Amino acid sequence: MKFASSLLATVALAGLVTVWDAPLSFVNPSLVQASAQETKQNMKDVTGLTTQQKIDMLTKSKGKFGSGDQLRRYFFGDLEPIAVQPGGAGMVVNLYNKANDITISYCATYGVIVALKKGKITAFAPNEVK
Repeated sequence: MKFASSLLATVALAGLVTVWDAPLSFVNPSLVQASAQETKQNMKDVTGLTTQQKIDMLTKSKGKFGSGDQLRRYFFGDLEPIAVQPGGAGMVVNLYNKANDITISYCATYGVIVALKKGKITAFAPNEVK
């Protein structure tokens, strides 16, 4: 008898935990989605930095040797090349990060970030990518 009641209590508790989120998402689905987005935005990865901290670090190190290494470490696999334009030591590649809506101009010759802006930018001003 004790086994049956403890089994029933365990099943009831597991069921309660499983369906706890269902009423919340049924009543207001945007609340659950907004909460998930906020958590993702403030989440730190293996570097221990939030996305905004990474962008701030890249902005500070713009034009310095090693900034290209930072870029690869922070946004590995998340950058999409959208344009090539004259600048840097010949040509620079404009890389777009869709998750953060940011475009980064990168000089591959020296491995340096030369420009960084919010939005999808196919061509920076010539004086920005010199």
